[in-house]
Formats: sequence, structure tokens, C-alpha cells
Amino acid sequence: MLAISNASIRLETRLLIEWQLLTWVLPGEAVRARWSDIDEDNRFWNIPGEFMKMKRPHKIPLSKEAMRILESIKPISGHREWVFPSIKAPLNHMHEQTANAAIIRMRFGGELVAHGMRSIARTAAEESGKFRTEVLESALAHTKNNEIIAAYNRAEYLAERTELMQRWGDFVQAQKRRAMAA
Repeated sequence: MLAISNASIRLETRLLIEWQLLTWVLPGEAVRARWSDIDEDNRFWNIPGEFMKMKRPHKIPLSKEAMRILESIKPISGHREWVFPSIKAPLNHMHEQTANAAIIRMRFGGELVAHGMRSIARTAAEESGKFRTEVLESALAHTKNNEIIAAYNRAEYLAERTELMQRWGDFVQAQKRRAMAA
């Protein structure tokens, strides 16, 4: 976290990387966040199916830390469609490789990619032992392997996922504070 905080990258890119880490989404989903899809009052990000890999809508509970990201970027992009607008063409969203390019510039190339943040989050949550596999897979918008189960179980596990995302946000924030204090 210290490397991200101290990196010579634009604020918007830093916030994009943190957003992706806090929301467990793919790079293409992260850059396509629209203000109209954010429910700030209820702290949800309602991603339309057209922006999801599996083409199904996905609802993400937003932690306090994710809400802070939105507060930080709102003066920059709150008047635009996209939460993370392109720096060169602000009517468009950032390129989905923006976070990866920044990670490479921070000299983490080969060790970390933007997509890998999902793996870090999923693994840490699994190892905590506090959440069921179904909840973790739902947080990643993964489909159920068994077609019969998928046909009958349409649970979103929103209450558990809200707790999951807040615990993850708290963990990320604690790591950030620890790195800054070192």
C-alpha cells in the first residue's frame, strides 16, 4: 500500500487501483464505473450486465473505504458520466490497462497485475475463515458450476457480502496505516 501511496502516478490512477482492490472487480469493470450506477445513500454499486464479463448485472456493497475513494474523486469527475474518466479524453472512461501500466511503472511488473488484486482479496477472505465459499464466489460475480444449482439458487448474499466488503476495507485501511507508520 505504501508503494501505491508514494508512487509517481496521477491521483486518478491511484484511486482507480484502490477502487479495484476494494471492490474485487476486473479492470474493465472498474474503469466503467458510472456515477449513475452508484447508490451513495445505500452504499451499493449496481453494475449493469453490459459491463460484466458474464453479462449479468452485479451489485457490490461499498465499504466506508470505497466510499472515501468516491468522495476523493468526486471533485474531479462528479460532473462527468464516468467515475474514472480518461485523462486525455474525459468524455470516455480510463483505459482498462491504466492500472496495469501504473503497476508496471511502480516496478511490480511480473509480481502483480491489476487482475491479481481479486486473487489477493479472495485468498485473504478465505483464510480468515469468516465467510462461506458461496459468499466469496458471489462477491467475485462467479457463476455456480452446477447448472441445476444455478437454476434454483439465485441468492446474492448481500448482507454477508456487505460485512465481507467492510471487513476487507478495514483490513486494507489497516495495512495502509501500518505501511505509512513504518
